[in-house]
Amino acid sequence: MNHIPQDQTLAVMIRGALPENAHRGRISVVAATDGRELYSVGDTGAPTYVRSTAKPMQAIASLEDGLAEAYELESRHLALMGASHRGSSEQMVVLEEMLALTGVPEDALAVGATLPAGSRNRDAFVAGGGRPRKLFHTCAGKHLGVLAYSKLKGWPLEGYIHPDHPAQREVLGAVARWTGEDASQVTVGRDGCGFPVAAMPLRRLALGYGRLASPELAATAGVDAASTAAAAAMAQAMNAHPLLVEGDRRLASILLADPNVVAKSGAHGVFAFGLRRERLGVAFTVANGTEIAWPYIAMALLERFGNLAEETKQRLAAAFPAEFQNDAGESAGRWEAALP
Repeated sequence: MNHIPQDQTLAVMIRGALPENAHRGRISVVAATDGRELYSVGDTGAPTYVRSTAKPMQAIASLEDGLAEAYELESRHLALMGASHRGSSEQMVVLEEMLALTGVPEDALAVGATLPAGSRNRDAFVAGGGRPRKLFHTCAGKHLGVLAYSKLKGWPLEGYIHPDHPAQREVLGAVARWTGEDASQVTVGRDGCGFPVAAMPLRRLALGYGRLASPELAATAGVDAASTAAAAAMAQAMNAHPLLVEGDRRLASILLADPNVVAKSGAHGVFAFGLRRERLGVAFTVANGTEIAWPYIAMALLERFGNLAEETKQRLAAAFPAEFQNDAGESAGRWEAALP
C-alpha cells in the first residue's frame, strides 16, 4: 500500500452534545515572499493532487504565449479558463463567446456531454427541454483554453489532453515554475475531466496561491515577466468575475468577491487561497474528499491569518452558518473548526 499521509482533525460536526463527524486533513500557510512555511497541520510535504486549484496556474502557459491577444479574449473569458463552472446562463454566454472567438468546435472538447453541475441550473434547464452538451462540463473553460492554445501554436487538437501533447508539457511546466516545484519531481495522474493532474507537496500549492495573490513576488524568485503578467491577469479576472469562476453561494466565489483574496476549489477535498495584503498562500485538503467542512476550516484560517472585509465576513456567515438545522427548521447542532 502507498504511504498514507499523517492527517489531523480540522473540523468537527457536533450534534446535540456529541461530535458526530470529524474531518481530518492537512493545512499549509506559506509566506509568498520567500516560500517559508509559517504554519502547518499534518504532513504538508506529502504529494497532494491539486485538482482544479491548478486551473489558474495552468492558464499561465497559454497567456504568456499571447493567447488573449491572438483571440481578443477579455477578462471574463480568462475567468472561465480558471473556472469550475456550474452551468449558469451567464457562464454559458461567456463559453459560447469563447467558441466564437477562438473558432474551436465544441465537438473537440475531450469530455462527455452532460447537464449543468448546479442543481438549480440543471433543474431549470431540464424543465425547459434542454439536452446534454459538452459545454456544460464544469471544466469546459479550461479545455477551451488549451484547445485554443494548441490551435494558436499549430499543434494538433486531437490528443490535447494527453501528457505527451506539447500543450500539456507547457502547462505542467508553468504550474511547476509557479509553485516552485521541480517538474521532474511532480507525480502526474489523470483528473476527472481527462487532463493530466499534478501531485506535489501541499506547501507548494500554498506558495502558488501566495504568488497568484502577489505575482510581483514571483519575479524575485526568478519567474520571468511574461509568466508574472499572465498570472496577474488571471488573478485579476477571477476577482473581477467571481460568479463566473464557480457560482452563487460557492466558497471560492464569495472569497473572490473580496479584492484581498484569490481562491479556488478542487475536487476531493482540496482548497487554496492567497491573501494580497498579508502576502500569504494557504492550501488545505480534507482527507475524506468532502467539501462540506471547507467553509469552517477556511473561516478559521482567515480569522487567524487574514483581514477580510466586513461584508465578506457577513456573506460567509450567511452562506455557511455554524449552526445547522434539521428538516423541521430546528437547531440540530453546529460546526466547529479544530485547528491546533
